[in-house]
Amino acid sequence: QLQLVESGGGLVQPGGSLRLSCAAPGFSLNHYAIGWFRQAPGKEREGVICISSSGSSINYTDSVRDRFTISRDNAKNTVYLQMNSLKPEDTAVYYCAVVIFGLGCTERSADYWGQGTQVTVSS
Repeated sequence: QLQLVESGGGLVQPGGSLRLSCAAPGFSLNHYAIGWFRQAPGKEREGVICISSSGSSINYTDSVRDRFTISRDNAKNTVYLQMNSLKPEDTAVYYCAVVIFGLGCTERSADYWGQGTQVTVSS
């Protein structure tokens, strides 16, 4: 069973940066499109940014434009989410998942979720 594992969350001050990692022990992610999602307290889970299996296409939500980037290192079998200029409203549990890229960076396109990693942006 494909199981994704997120890491790298934590507490950061506003304006700071974090890098999250998504891996799949025992499986290769190289042929899968991967997405990052987040769920803030009291809110529905939303798609943040997704990358195609080749890495050539990226979809993201407007609220993270110019602040978040996604990349993949196939040699390390890992997908990264680099988050810069973090804001308190970015506070959420962040999940990675396998997505069907053609369906958009939305929950309905996603399957095989990780357990999530908490990101808290606060002074």
